[in-house]
Amino acid sequence: MIAVVDYDTGNLRSVADALRRIGAGFTLTADPAQLLQAERVILPGVGEAACAMARLRERGLDTVIPRLKAPVLGICIGMQLLCRWSEEGDTACLGIFSARVGRIPATMREGARLKVPHIGWDTIGELRTPLFDGIDEGAYVYYVHSYAAERCEATVATTDYGMAFSAALARDNFFGVQFHPEKSGRTGARILENFLNMKG
Repeated sequence: MIAVVDYDTGNLRSVADALRRIGAGFTLTADPAQLLQAERVILPGVGEAACAMARLRERGLDTVIPRLKAPVLGICIGMQLLCRWSEEGDTACLGIFSARVGRIPATMREGARLKVPHIGWDTIGELRTPLFDGIDEGAYVYYVHSYAAERCEATVATTDYGMAFSAALARDNFFGVQFHPEKSGRTGARILENFLNMKG
């Protein structure tokens, strides 16, 4: 069973549609027992980190998610919640990845202004792990975010937008992507398929 964590943080429909497009059956759930029994777990999310983390705590999922043994994929805010801390709302997160999440600077190193939030297509590079099997260096994915995880030992893909940040993280059975694979065309579909095909 593929479980998509339903904790009232948006973008469930787009994730569900993407899974249907690749022929994957799934269950939307916040039930700890179902999550612990799932073969794959997807933690989506859009919005603000402190609110999203509060919703996980309300459902007792802050203690359940770190215990999951099946492959877990965090998407956007879902990935940020798997990190140690977010500057957004000064939020203590789940701590699965050691990275801190900070606001994207509005000014580049050479002084040029950047649009924040970072919205639209951008490239990913330095790709590692089977999550990116069949994906070329420099492939384009779709972003909508104002905060990003720093690079750390768990970084398995990067993007540069004013600064280099972690486009994806991986540690043990936990994976995260800052971009939206469900909105990233064939590249995103392949990444989701790679995740679903990983050995549990």
